[in-house]
Amino acid sequence: MDIGPGSRVFITGASSGIGAALARQYAARGAILGLAARREAALRSLAAALGTPCGIHPCDVRDLAAMQAAAADFVAAHGVPDLVIANAGVSHGTLTENAEDAAVFREILDVNVTGLVHTFQPFIAPMRARGSGRLAGIASVAGFRGIPGSSAYSASKAAAISYLESLRVELRASGVRVTTLCPGYIATPMTASNPYRMPFLLDADEAARRFARAIDAGRRVAVIPWQMAIIGRILRVLPDAVYDRLFSRAGRKPRRP
Repeated sequence: MDIGPGSRVFITGASSGIGAALARQYAARGAILGLAARREAALRSLAAALGTPCGIHPCDVRDLAAMQAAAADFVAAHGVPDLVIANAGVSHGTLTENAEDAAVFREILDVNVTGLVHTFQPFIAPMRARGSGRLAGIASVAGFRGIPGSSAYSASKAAAISYLESLRVELRASGVRVTTLCPGYIATPMTASNPYRMPFLLDADEAARRFARAIDAGRRVAVIPWQMAIIGRILRVLPDAVYDRLFSRAGRKPRRP
């Protein structure tokens, strides 16, 4: 079943990148949106351009109380969402040998993993009571193998994939569907600083269109674009010795200044 006119969609990390593209995608379908992110001004600017009812929820996904308050506000105004997309995420290069990167590890894991939990938690009980709903989490192909120089990001996305799988099975008989979205390279502010070639790079709006199509289809796991699904399968079966040799020479994402 497609998310169409009058459907209710709640999106985190909505102020830019994939989140903003998803907001545009569902606004074009006539959905009622809840837009959550830390940057209120960016959310308001986006909402003003969408031409559809939007709830603005300035909050940090690391703050459970704030996410619960945002969820309560959205439900009070529009009802229980038909779709919740946990998209908020951060990425920085990290090296364990650098003591100052320990705080960056914590931030990445908190946003990319705990943020999923905080996004979904307020909505699961009302969705279960209704007997329907969809939860979609943005993971990444970076979670398939450990990427040198991006250890925190890879670890967070591997955890996200396992968490979403656990949640999907937990909710199997409830009527609430869970979709794990694993993008490859998407042209967003997060990838703009990558100093290396990004194969099969997708425009954010095109990626959002494909994400929405996967959610409509009730896919359990979707790797986008499809070429990255092939690469992902190869990486998962590649012998460790071969993987180590190939990726020891890979480009490294810049660390946070």
